[in-house]
Amino acid sequence: MIIHRLFIPPDRLVAGPHVKLTPDQARHLFTVLRLQSGAEVEVFDGQGGRFSAFVSGDQLEIGRALPRDPRRLDVVLVQAVAKGEKMDLVVQKATELGAARIMPLAAERAVVRLEAGRGSTRADRWRRVAQEAARQCGRADVPRIDAPSPWEDVFSLLRAEADRRALLLDPADDGLRLGDAARGVPRSLVAVGPEGGFSPAERQRAVESGFLPVTLGKRVLRTETAGLAALAVVLHVNGELG
Repeated sequence: MIIHRLFIPPDRLVAGPHVKLTPDQARHLFTVLRLQSGAEVEVFDGQGGRFSAFVSGDQLEIGRALPRDPRRLDVVLVQAVAKGEKMDLVVQKATELGAARIMPLAAERAVVRLEAGRGSTRADRWRRVAQEAARQCGRADVPRIDAPSPWEDVFSLLRAEADRRALLLDPADDGLRLGDAARGVPRSLVAVGPEGGFSPAERQRAVESGFLPVTLGKRVLRTETAGLAALAVVLHVNGELG
């Protein structure tokens, strides 16, 4: 039996056992899925909470809490902002793979340059993409999606979380493989550059800030492919995938 899933933010769940459906949710349940009143669905709050629920007219009747999914790995993906729909793809697939947080990076060589207002709008879109991806793949949590950030925000995160291993994907480096550097590390951060790669100044500053340069191998991957491949490798060597 397939149980359909809906994302309900925590602030709406604490209001009481009955949650009013939004117009989009009602359309999805009644028009797309053709569910009837009384149908059981699963609700998740984006923070790891899962609940059984029943459709009751234009509301959901929230029932018992379901077991939480244990999270053993905490992987942050720092992805240079890509153009067009590539960033949507990265957010969607990184959510499916299990990223805990996605930080779009305003890298020096990034083709896309977003002003503060546009960056905030794009971030809102990416958050919706992540919520939908979490619903479809069965995650109870939704990764944190930042607005496009400068390097300093990344460095601030690392200063605040000294136990997080920072890995800089560098195709010019023929040394340490990503899988070897990430194996057995529960909290990591992987930075992926734009199509033109990180600039020499960015690489130097990153290394001086504690980043370890790593490589995926000899193939040259597009930025959106590299980020997802890197995330898959980190999850695989730690037993979370494959």
